[in-house]
Amino acid sequence: VIEEALKEARVNLEEIDLIAVASQPGLIGSILIGLNTAKALSFALDKPYIGINHVEAHLYAAMMGEKNLIFPALGVVISGGHTMLLKILEIGRYEKIGTTIDDAIGESFDKVASILDLGYPGGPEVEKLAKTGVSTRYNFKAGVTKKNPFDFSFSGLKTKVLYTVKGQSAKKHFSTIIKSEDKKHIAASFQRCAFEDVIKKSILAIDEFDMKAIYLGGGVTNNRTLRGMFDNKNLPIPLFWPEKDLSLDNGAMIAGLGYHKFKKTFKSDAFDLLAQTSIANF
Repeated sequence: VIEEALKEARVNLEEIDLIAVASQPGLIGSILIGLNTAKALSFALDKPYIGINHVEAHLYAAMMGEKNLIFPALGVVISGGHTMLLKILEIGRYEKIGTTIDDAIGESFDKVASILDLGYPGGPEVEKLAKTGVSTRYNFKAGVTKKNPFDFSFSGLKTKVLYTVKGQSAKKHFSTIIKSEDKKHIAASFQRCAFEDVIKKSILAIDEFDMKAIYLGGGVTNNRTLRGMFDNKNLPIPLFWPEKDLSLDNGAMIAGLGYHKFKKTFKSDAFDLLAQTSIANF
């Protein structure tokens, strides 16, 4: 992979000035392989390296190519593993406003896709099916989070879809009790409900914390319905979305954020930097 990237960029290892690597969060095996490779290259080439939080990099992906960044801003992370609202003070400085207390939004899309016997990953499959459905056919609701109004809960929403498709107290392997044509309406109604919850809490956060812009990151930002629903709100502050190729996990956002962080200190991370399966610095 490294050789292919160098070939495409038309550079060699000796021309690289900095090595940036995702060090958290994620599956420990993948993180360890990447981190240890970066450390080895750093040592062998005598080049600095820096570990990057890949969730933070998702937000940075929406900033890439923007000359004038606006802060304080609301950061909205919506991916397969995370659903978070953050106050962005500047690149590298964040205050957590809310997070999921159970399923992440992307995870709930995958689970609903499985319930509806769709493919994987579930996000694009649910979006595709929902295009032909009526989003108000089913009155689904996202979970209420009592401790923090900016937190998210999608587990109950997913369970409601399961019961609608396979009956009360059903399990995922139970037979479907709805008509085949109802699936598109369920997909559309689920999608609308999940996105309405994200948008509602984003708007609350904008007002509560006096945000000047919104930066959105994560694979779910690819969803065209989500983008349209945000646009329809005619918010008084600008929204920044990542390019499609930068919305999923990618090396460009890691490299870009690594550059921004490194130029502040010009210090390499220590070789005892540990891989983290969960977010350690938000």
